[in-house]
Amino acid sequence: MEHKRLTLFAGHYGSGKTNIAVNYALHLAKEGKQVCIADLDIVNPYFRTADSAKDLEKAGVTLISPQFANSNVDLPALPAESYRLVQDKSIYGIMDIGGDDRGAYALGRFTPAILREGNYRMAFVANCYRPLTRTPEDALEILQEIESACGLKFTCLVNNSNLGPETTPETLLDSLSYIEKLSELSGLPLWLHTVDCAVAQGLPETVKPVLPLRLQEKYFALPSQKPQNRPLWG
Repeated sequence: MEHKRLTLFAGHYGSGKTNIAVNYALHLAKEGKQVCIADLDIVNPYFRTADSAKDLEKAGVTLISPQFANSNVDLPALPAESYRLVQDKSIYGIMDIGGDDRGAYALGRFTPAILREGNYRMAFVANCYRPLTRTPEDALEILQEIESACGLKFTCLVNNSNLGPETTPETLLDSLSYIEKLSELSGLPLWLHTVDCAVAQGLPETVKPVLPLRLQEKYFALPSQKPQNRPLWG
């Protein structure tokens, strides 16, 4: 899998971009890279990269998140350390971008530096089972709104179509025509399919490339769904 120095994940609410960003950071760290991940989602206080702070620290990944992440206080402010991702060329930087215009505006302050360096990948995370992105046309509208807000163009797509704990291999297979149509409409190539590790094992070899995921703990809404002693990244 080819890596860029900067990788940005953005998408609509519930697309799963935060979980993908965390898993990708751990994947890079597993390859021996120096990784820094920044939570630039100043809109949604629930799913945060900070939920995986222990796993990231254990893997040697530096985490930059808003001061009040994982609390009931949510302020629309970014930590000053976020600029490290565009200034320190020795690291692999990952950015988790917010799910609406305000979240994308937060990225805008980094856009000039990102464009100057030119070594980035910006992935639109799509889930065809979410209410507001059920059609490729709906997803394209969200994609274009984010681009307009941050002043940066997407370079690829990530297909994270899933139904949470009810996801099966067929769930992803049924989304292939959707992501192909979105690719056609947007002119963007598919970079990755992403799916839970257990589900990934049941996919045919023709579905690729696939990044198997370990879910953040908050994704397991019920105690019975939460596996015991399960690492975030296998």
